[in-house]
Amino acid sequence: MQTEIVELLNQLGTGKMSATAYDTAWVARLGDIDRDLSTHALEWLIEHQLPDGSWGAAAPFYYHDRVISTLAAMIALTHRGRRAHDRQQIDNGLLALEQITSGATKGLMADSNGATIGFEMIVPTLVAEAEKLGIIKQQGKSILGKLSNMRKLKLQKMKGYKINRNVTMAFSAEMAGMDGRDMLDVENLQEQNGSVGCSPSATAYCALQVKREDKKAMEYLYKIRRENGGAPNVAPFDVFEIAWTLWNLSLVPNLDVAEKIKPHLDFLSDTWQPSRGIGFASEYSVKDSDVTSLVFDTLARFGRLKDVESILSYEETDWFRCYDLEADPSVSANIHVLGALRTAGFEKKHPSVQKVIHFLRRVKGENPYWVDKWHYSPFYATAHAIIVCAGYDDDLVKDAVEWLISIQRQDGSWGAYFPTCEETAYAIQALWSWHQNAGKVPEEILKKGGQWLEENQNFEYPPLWIGKCLYNPTFVIRSAIISAILLAK
Repeated sequence: MQTEIVELLNQLGTGKMSATAYDTAWVARLGDIDRDLSTHALEWLIEHQLPDGSWGAAAPFYYHDRVISTLAAMIALTHRGRRAHDRQQIDNGLLALEQITSGATKGLMADSNGATIGFEMIVPTLVAEAEKLGIIKQQGKSILGKLSNMRKLKLQKMKGYKINRNVTMAFSAEMAGMDGRDMLDVENLQEQNGSVGCSPSATAYCALQVKREDKKAMEYLYKIRRENGGAPNVAPFDVFEIAWTLWNLSLVPNLDVAEKIKPHLDFLSDTWQPSRGIGFASEYSVKDSDVTSLVFDTLARFGRLKDVESILSYEETDWFRCYDLEADPSVSANIHVLGALRTAGFEKKHPSVQKVIHFLRRVKGENPYWVDKWHYSPFYATAHAIIVCAGYDDDLVKDAVEWLISIQRQDGSWGAYFPTCEETAYAIQALWSWHQNAGKVPEEILKKGGQWLEENQNFEYPPLWIGKCLYNPTFVIRSAIISAILLAK
């Protein structure tokens, strides 16, 4: 494990993430601009169509992910596909999309975390293009048709508003489509690395329909593409990858890797902006409370203190916002705010602390767990809540601990719908933290979970994180697994 931790720390910050069908589809559409880039992306799409004809994560099945990925892939194949085989794939995709959308009203609402990022604004632009290309029939009163009406209303409300690199909507700039490009502050849209919001799909859209053949955008797309031609959901995401990995490792007592961790701590510390905090990438202009709070907590765990005012700057009347102009608050962001305030020495009775506690109690309702818009699994938010609250506000998470214990599978694993290493790791981290700081957890539970995790740790990690589609930050997941195995021992 020591050797593996060192290898992980040596690679940390490089942005290891598997490609996604949605972002790859946008890159595949650039054939008239760059044949090589487009062809390799197209080949990736052809190779990654799922057995049922759709695109997206094979598992878990997430309606929003499948709809947006399948639409984007079919459009790309229609623009570039020339062979009978490509036409067959489009036909298979159409059948899959019809199958998905036939129950979409119920299915989309059944996704407990809600829509993927920008879904209600991006999908209507894809639907309109697919209708125009003759891929799908007019959606009319279907759920996809209704989304188009919702988008039109939102565009009317945003009249005069400009999207630039300092607002989160730049990450989903493709939502502007052809009819909303006047919303884009074109000269101030791109980051210094040439990307739009560090998003491959938004950047490809920019190079295709906004600043055609833009040199910096194309250089960015070449830089972030995978060897197999695929594109990730976001790149770079160095701050997020480093911070979450170090936070996971910080849970392990007496971990002797100070020399290897120091450069990463220096990076986080140097990227931090007083009174503003930090964003998910050093090359991303937008800051947020989620990353700011977890970085604050992580740096403090290693003896480096930052200004707590950066966290307090996100405080609202009833919760802490994650981003400016967000539609709904993030549960995990508020959990991480609570953890940072605790680390900063705020007593439980402090008004800001009580605000977060009341919010978390309210959104949990009668459930013994939390769900969040950034992660598919309830284990992520719930485990982090237990870790943050153990010995601080035990009453808030006691039923969550009991829930985790009660749903451990016979083989020792955990998983919302099927056993996964990532979810099992979160459960072990949470129960170990509770055992150390609050109550008692039967040792057999941790031992059995750790044994299962150690035996299955090298299996492929399903994408459980929610962006514009589902994705998996590999090193973050790996660090949670390593942490949990060591804690279980």
